[in-house]
Amino acid sequence: MLLSKSNFILQLLISSSLLFLCPDCQASTHQHKFVVKEATHTRLCSTKKILTVNGKFPGPTLRVHQGDTIYVNVHNKGNSNITLHWHGVKQPGNPWSDGPEYVTQCPIKKGGTFNQKIIFSTEEGTIWWHAHSDWSRATVHGAIIVYPKHGNSYPFPKPHIEVPIILGEWWKEDVRQVLKRFVKSGGEPNISDALTINGQPGDLYPCSKSETFNLIVDQNQTYLLRIINAAMNTILFFKIAKHELTVVGSDGSYTKPLTTNYIAIAPGQTIDALLLTNQNPNFYYMAARAYSTGLNVSFDNTTTTAILSYKRKNDTAFSTSPLMPSLPYYNDTKSAFNFITSLRSLNNQPSSVPLNITTQLISTVSINTFPCSNQNVTCEGPNGTRLSASMNNISFVNPHIDVLEAYYYHINGVYKRNFPNYPPFVFNFTDEYLPLELETPKRGTKVKVLNYGSNVEVVFQGTNLVAGIDHPMHLHGFSFYVVGYGFGNFEEEKNILGYNLIDPPLLNTVIVPINGWTTIRFVATNPGVWFMHCHIERHLTWGMETVFIVKNGKSADAKLLPPPPDMPPC
Repeated sequence: MLLSKSNFILQLLISSSLLFLCPDCQASTHQHKFVVKEATHTRLCSTKKILTVNGKFPGPTLRVHQGDTIYVNVHNKGNSNITLHWHGVKQPGNPWSDGPEYVTQCPIKKGGTFNQKIIFSTEEGTIWWHAHSDWSRATVHGAIIVYPKHGNSYPFPKPHIEVPIILGEWWKEDVRQVLKRFVKSGGEPNISDALTINGQPGDLYPCSKSETFNLIVDQNQTYLLRIINAAMNTILFFKIAKHELTVVGSDGSYTKPLTTNYIAIAPGQTIDALLLTNQNPNFYYMAARAYSTGLNVSFDNTTTTAILSYKRKNDTAFSTSPLMPSLPYYNDTKSAFNFITSLRSLNNQPSSVPLNITTQLISTVSINTFPCSNQNVTCEGPNGTRLSASMNNISFVNPHIDVLEAYYYHINGVYKRNFPNYPPFVFNFTDEYLPLELETPKRGTKVKVLNYGSNVEVVFQGTNLVAGIDHPMHLHGFSFYVVGYGFGNFEEEKNILGYNLIDPPLLNTVIVPINGWTTIRFVATNPGVWFMHCHIERHLTWGMETVFIVKNGKSADAKLLPPPPDMPPC
C-alpha cells in the first residue's frame, strides 16, 4: 500500500537502521556535486553563454561499478529551472531521482538543490546522463561508465585505453530561444549549425580546426570507444577512415562481437566498440553525419570530424590532411538497418526473453497537426497548422504537478489511466496518401498501468501521417529485448514468426523504422512511474510520449521506495 506524505519518514528511519546493522549489504556508495551554471564557450567563430554542469561541455564523466549507489548533489545556479535524468539507469524502486520534468519530479528551481540517489543494478557498459527539461540537454550532458563488479572482467580482452566519444549538435543561437520560437510558431525548429564530436565541430567548419578533438594512439593497440549520441534531433552514421570497429555493447548491456566499418546510432543510444589501430601510422578522420529519411523534413546535413592520430615512428611520412571515411548517404535506410538489426545480445538463454505475454500494447507513433489556435497569426505547420506528435493518437500534455507525486499521494485530476492498448483508428498506417482528418490527435495526460511481474510486449507502429520518419523510442526504468523489426504495417500472425526470441539485443532506446514497426518485450518488475518517449527532441516537445505506472509487488524489494525529503517542490 502506498504511504501518505506524513509517515514516509518513519520508513526512511527503519531503512537507515537496517543499513547500519548491515553495512556490507550494499555495494559502494559515492558522492558527487553537479553545479548547473552558465559558462562561456566559443564555437563557429562566435561566443555565447551556455548552460553546463561544473562549467564543462560536455559535462563530467561519472565512473561507477555494477551495483554501486551514488548520490549526485545538484545545485541549480543557472538562470532557468532544470531536471537531470540518468539515462539507462534502471533505478529499481526509485523513480524519484529519474528526472523527467512533470513525470517523476517538478523541476529544480533557480537556486535550488536536489541530492539525487542513483541506484545502479544490472547495467554494465556505457550509459549517460542529461538534462530532461526544455531543451537544456543540448549542452547539459555527459557519460556514465559502468565497470564490471570488483573482481570481474570484461567479456572481451581488456583494452589499452577507453575513450568517451560524445556526438552532439551545436546552435549559434541560445537553444532555449530555438525552443521558444518553434513552440510559438507551430512549425519546425531551426536546424543546428554544426554536429560535434566531444563538443567540437571539427576541421570542416569555420574557426574550428585548432580545437578539433584529437585522439592520439599507438599502433597495434586496442581502444574501447564509448560512443554516445547526445544529439537533439539527429540519428547519425559514424565511421573511422580505413578502420573497422567491433561492437561489444549497447545501452549498458553487452552484445555478441559485431565487426563493422560504420555504425548507425540514434539520439539516446550508446555503443561500445573496440578499435584496433592496425593501419600505417598516419592521420585518419573519424566522422559523423545525419541519417534522415523524412520527406521535406529539414536536417543538419553537415559532417563533424575528429582526428585519429598515430604516434610517429622514426621518420614516418604523414599525409598533409587526414584521410576521410566514406559514410553511408543521408537516407540510406538499408545501411542503417543492416547495422541496427545485426546487434545480438551476449546472453544465449532464451528463458530470459519473456515468452508468455500477459500485456500487449500496440501503439502508433505519428507526426500530427492541430488547427492554428491563434486567429490573427498563421501557424508555420503544413497548410497553416500547428505541428504536434502522438502515441495512439494521444498528444501528451505535461500536468501541473508530476505524475509520480500524484500517484504516490493519491492526488486526483492529474492524469487518466486510460492510455489505449491499441490504435483508436485502424487504417493503412503507411499508405502514401492519408486523409487529412486522421492528422489531428487528442490532447491528454494518459498513462498505462501495469501489474507487477507482467510480461509486456509493445509494438511501435510508425505512420505516414504528415511525415513518415524514424523514431528512436526510449523507456525509462527498464532495458527491453528488441525481438522484431519490419517495414510496412505490423501483421501479428505473420510477423511473430520472424521474432528473435533467442538472442535479441537488450536496449533502452530503439529505432522504429520509417513507415515500419518495432517490437520490444520486458518484464514489469520495477515499481514506480516510468516515462516512454521519442528521443528526437522536437517530437518529445510535440507530445510523442506516455507513462507506465508499475504497481507494487508483494515482497519488500518489489515496492516503490518512499520519496526523499528534499524533492523539489511543485
